[in-house]
Amino acid sequence: MSVKRRPKTRDFLGRRLVNAGVLTEQQLEEALKKQSTRSNERGLLGGILVQLGFCSEADIAGVIAEQAGIALVSLEDYPVDAAAMATISPADCRRYDALPIGFNDDRLIVAMRHPSDILALDDLRILTGFEVEPVVATDSELELFIKRYAHDSMAVEHEEEEEEEDVSLSDVSAGDGDGGERPAVQLANVIISQAVSAKASDVHIEVYEKSLRVRFRIDGVLHDVMHPPRRMHASLVSRIKVMANLDIAERRIPQDGRMTLRIEDKIIDVRVASLPASFGERLTLRLLDRSARMITLEELGGAPEMLEKYREMIGLPYGFILVTGPTGSGKSTTLYASLANVDREEQNVITVEDPVERRMEGISQVQINPRAGLTFASGLRSILRCDPDIIMVGEIRDYDTARISIESALTGHLVFATLHTNDAAGAISRLAEMDIEPYLTASSLACVLAQRLARVLCSHCKEPYEMSRERAEQIVDFPLEPDEESVTLYRPGPGCVRCSTTGYAGRIGVFEMLIMTDTIQELTLERASTGQIRKAAITEGMKTLRQDGLLKVRRGLTSLEEIMRVVL
Repeated sequence: MSVKRRPKTRDFLGRRLVNAGVLTEQQLEEALKKQSTRSNERGLLGGILVQLGFCSEADIAGVIAEQAGIALVSLEDYPVDAAAMATISPADCRRYDALPIGFNDDRLIVAMRHPSDILALDDLRILTGFEVEPVVATDSELELFIKRYAHDSMAVEHEEEEEEEDVSLSDVSAGDGDGGERPAVQLANVIISQAVSAKASDVHIEVYEKSLRVRFRIDGVLHDVMHPPRRMHASLVSRIKVMANLDIAERRIPQDGRMTLRIEDKIIDVRVASLPASFGERLTLRLLDRSARMITLEELGGAPEMLEKYREMIGLPYGFILVTGPTGSGKSTTLYASLANVDREEQNVITVEDPVERRMEGISQVQINPRAGLTFASGLRSILRCDPDIIMVGEIRDYDTARISIESALTGHLVFATLHTNDAAGAISRLAEMDIEPYLTASSLACVLAQRLARVLCSHCKEPYEMSRERAEQIVDFPLEPDEESVTLYRPGPGCVRCSTTGYAGRIGVFEMLIMTDTIQELTLERASTGQIRKAAITEGMKTLRQDGLLKVRRGLTSLEEIMRVVL
């Protein structure tokens, strides 16, 4: 569709610049003379003036904004809303030299090169369904942001070649007919692409009475990312449900689905969960980068002496190793790093998981399927008939799974498993609460590794500060040297591009490891309390989660506030 624009006099912009004191008459005449030797393209005079160095793009944009009586914005500083951009396609952005950048109540804020173009404004109003509020941006910024939007919009590609047969790949830009141009398709595309770029682990799409919110979980913390119009909720949810092979007509019950996407050079597995809420369905997307490199034990962040002891534990010929912590504390990552250190050539390693989060070469991984009767307990029984040397159980949830895991460890297998407890000592009490006999726990358990994940301070913008000895002594377990009068610690800075202005970049593990010594065995047999077991383990040299976290604070890896947030 061609866009007709009302004619302007050739020196109209130049005359405005002269009146504003930006140009001299001589400079304008020189620019017009140069323009007369070229084709009369739209906007050419402004480009010539910038090329000649007579004025800047900001000067020209300022004059245009003043002429139209509207605001001048810098897109680099403006909080551009991806949901607003998704109201039109990148092709339409180029066609109209315009980019939607936000919402003002029910009006769509659009940065334009030619804000006085009535026909373009009418077309945008029809295309988006919103009343348009134009603002002015410089040509270079507008071009740059339109290119970024086009890149994000087309980042997810359909990939069929050289993929496993059981992998279903979706294309979020695909649709029926012209579906690729619809706002919901564009918005779904941009949300997923930006989430991958931000290294988000989860995406939350939440609907309320009068608003719609999209949040990313980055380094374990949720961040508000965008607030699309409430009326886009139904179409956005339907689009993502179609991608995940969910029933778009069913809105009364929760649903779970999955999709696999190729985003640039990455293969991303996405698990989608829908949940009916008061004002409509909310969606949670769990993202897993299949192409990400496996984290090693050394990179987890454990202290060298603890890591050495843990290596001894995973080198045992048999025994029960438990990794504990709340959801999202990195237990599965620790188990995968542990399995990467065992001999997979001479030993038969089998896992039973829900779901299989990461595929590993040389290991047989079983996905549980309760509908088909394959649970952790039944899967474990089947695994024991397959001559395993090492078994990994994704999660101990019930008595049967716990009992079979412990009996497997007693009969000559090395068993790894996870359990939800607050600390290492609590795992022994939790097994007792599951009706596991204390003598089985005492005989089979080799060690318990409790962990949390703390955000790492951005090395480029973190700020040092001094803490007095008196203040440090008020913090329980804070490591102090005898002659220290003050300590230098670090806190998050103002934020930068490298950390997405959060002050943190990445995460590190905080650990405590309880080894089953003779003393701990006796306490286990006596059904001692968690507090008694914990006290005995500390006496025997166990560093607590708090102590390990505060040591990382002293080393400048994380902040005191972060450790207090993740460790009780």
